[in-house]
Amino acid sequence: MPLIDHFHAPLSEERHWESFHATWAIEIMATLNRGILPPGYFAEAQVHVGSRVEIDVATFQGDSGRPGAAADNGGAAVQVLSPTAVMTMPAAFPDEIEVQIFSTAAGPTLVAAIELVSPGNKDRAGERRAFAAKCAAHLGMGVGLIIVDIVTKRHGNMHDELIRLLQGKDAFLFPGGSHIYSVSYRPLRTEARGAEIEIRPLVLAIGQPLPAMPLHLRGGPTIPVDLEVSYTQSRERTLI
Repeated sequence: MPLIDHFHAPLSEERHWESFHATWAIEIMATLNRGILPPGYFAEAQVHVGSRVEIDVATFQGDSGRPGAAADNGGAAVQVLSPTAVMTMPAAFPDEIEVQIFSTAAGPTLVAAIELVSPGNKDRAGERRAFAAKCAAHLGMGVGLIIVDIVTKRHGNMHDELIRLLQGKDAFLFPGGSHIYSVSYRPLRTEARGAEIEIRPLVLAIGQPLPAMPLHLRGGPTIPVDLEVSYTQSRERTLI
């Protein structure tokens, strides 16, 4: 099935993009687990949209019922220390719509990740930096990565954000300011050139089929991730 616009009318008025993205992540996971991944690997879907941090005001109460009262510790006095001042800074916690691939060779170890970009990831500078920092952390650990961005309602480019965070040259930015795209990243280290990242960018287009992207498994092979197959199955499951 060709790629459709999930973020503008008429579809955005009939269906929630969050449900489709969650279904898509789970379908990618299922497709990989059904035989694409070699023995000794498995995939899991992680979906968290919106803030995962709750405001919590806690008061410690001792046996006397008075806030801050010393607890009974066998007769020993317990000194409660508190900071003289509390500083609060703004923070960005990015949406997470991700398929993680693990190796079981030495216990579950993250070896690759597929990130589906959300509108929240592209909303503000802080969210864009937080998403890029997460991707950079994966690459820094040698984890293979694919970014898939079909969000048409916001025009930030997360690949470009990642390249700037890594202090890469402008030559590695997406050509033509593309807003929907997929990129495959393979971090590697060679004796001759040291640490490198192989980058395979591809522009996506509404009305066109999605590609198969290579996903490098840290310490293992590179496997194909057929986005078109999982996308088609997700559209069939959600009746879109």
